[in-house]
Amino acid sequence: MGKGNRKKSKKKLFIFGGLGLLLLIVILLAVFSGDKEKIVPVQTEKVIKRNITQIVSANGTINPVEKVELRPEVMGEIVQLPVEEGDHVKKGQLLVRLKPDQYIARKNKAEASLEYARASLREREAALVEVEANYKRVKELFEKELSSDSDLEKAHSSYVRAKSQVEAQRASVQQAEEQYNDARVELAKTAIYSPLNGVITKLNVEKSERVAGSSFGQGTHLMTVADLNAMEAIVEVDENDVVLVSVGDTATIEIDAFKDEKFKGYVTLIGNSAKTAGIGTQNEVVNFDVEIRLINPSEKIRTGMSCDAEIKTETRNNVLTVPIQSVTARVPKKENDDNTDDRDVRENNEKEKPVEVVFIAEDNLAKMKEVETGISDDAYMEIIKGLEEGQMVISGPYKAISKELEDSTKIKITNKRGKKSKDKK
Repeated sequence: MGKGNRKKSKKKLFIFGGLGLLLLIVILLAVFSGDKEKIVPVQTEKVIKRNITQIVSANGTINPVEKVELRPEVMGEIVQLPVEEGDHVKKGQLLVRLKPDQYIARKNKAEASLEYARASLREREAALVEVEANYKRVKELFEKELSSDSDLEKAHSSYVRAKSQVEAQRASVQQAEEQYNDARVELAKTAIYSPLNGVITKLNVEKSERVAGSSFGQGTHLMTVADLNAMEAIVEVDENDVVLVSVGDTATIEIDAFKDEKFKGYVTLIGNSAKTAGIGTQNEVVNFDVEIRLINPSEKIRTGMSCDAEIKTETRNNVLTVPIQSVTARVPKKENDDNTDDRDVRENNEKEKPVEVVFIAEDNLAKMKEVETGISDDAYMEIIKGLEEGQMVISGPYKAISKELEDSTKIKITNKRGKKSKDKK
């Protein structure tokens, strides 16, 4: 029994001794690691002057500048359709003719009614002349006391009645003329002509098909005629970027169907009405249409092709620049003095608005500098105030710039990108 107890005691001694040693190692590691100063590996780049062009990117589709959707104003059956989709047409060329029979009959009927109304007017005018002459004669006899009051009143009444009948008939003639003109116009509308020189880009009907006129809703969409010599890109620009775009800004357009080709253009119109997608959701997007006129478009371009556009909104030459990723936002921290409570300092810091800063590499330390920025392109941002040419700005990694670095944080430069970029202008 004694030997067994001694073995158990030794075993416990070893276990507790091992645990104590492990605890001591953990404590020592914590103490020494706490004293170890944090060093952040970074990359740097030299602050230099270069030209910057601010670009707004957008996507959309290609469309003709001038495009007309033809719809008939009267209904009827198509009896002539001398064009096909893809045909080139001239302004004034016949495109569609509707069966005119009922409109010819309506015109003839209106013409006959007009002739009848005119004949009736001539008859009433002749009667008025006769009645007027009789009235004058009775009036003269009355003045000579050769006619009675009743004769004069009767003659006057007949004259007034005849005059009114003439005026009423003139109104009837005018009404008949309007009906005749309407019938003529309706007959003319059975023939539809091209409003411009262009191409039939879409044909929706066939010969013998019956179509509805615009008096019945919008009317049947017969075809679309477009001038393919003048094309434009209609792109959607985000609400935050559209304020940067101006009419006349130049642009580069890439059409998906022409991967190796870039087209030049200029902004001709900026939409005033927003186009909102995903209303009421987290993905709600507000865009504005911007029209970009293509300069010398290719004949191969077709309506509706997808495209991407880069609009050059502003260019500044020979300005100080840093990589875009070098600029971050930080809230200025206020130091606590003897009369200020720690909680008050934290509340004041929370109320402060973030400012734009960069970190400069000086003597293996990251020095935070507040800056004023200008325009930017895809890679670089203009620095208006806060830096000098030749300073080494920390350009990466992103995690270090955005979170890890503070003023006077120790750094280790792993890749001096500034040496590679010093000749770029």
